[in-house]
Amino acid sequence: MVVIRLARGGAKKRPFYNIVAADSRNRRDGRFIERVGFYNPMAAESEKGLVINAERLAYWKQNGAQLSPTVERLAKQAAKVAA
Repeated sequence: MVVIRLARGGAKKRPFYNIVAADSRNRRDGRFIERVGFYNPMAAESEKGLVINAERLAYWKQNGAQLSPTVERLAKQAAKVAA
């Protein structure tokens, strides 16, 4: 099953997350199919903290991908900001 989830990157105490479509059997930070966006919880005021490609997210959801609870929350937040 394809799942859209966060893959952690960044340095120690400075998290950076890629929003990726991956096979659910792969590790959290392992191989993925496609990068759909990113989330930077430590972003400064002048930087973008959340970017999601809504087109690709909709494509994966249409093809049966499941969103993790955190990605679902972030997608709603991004949609609210975009509107």
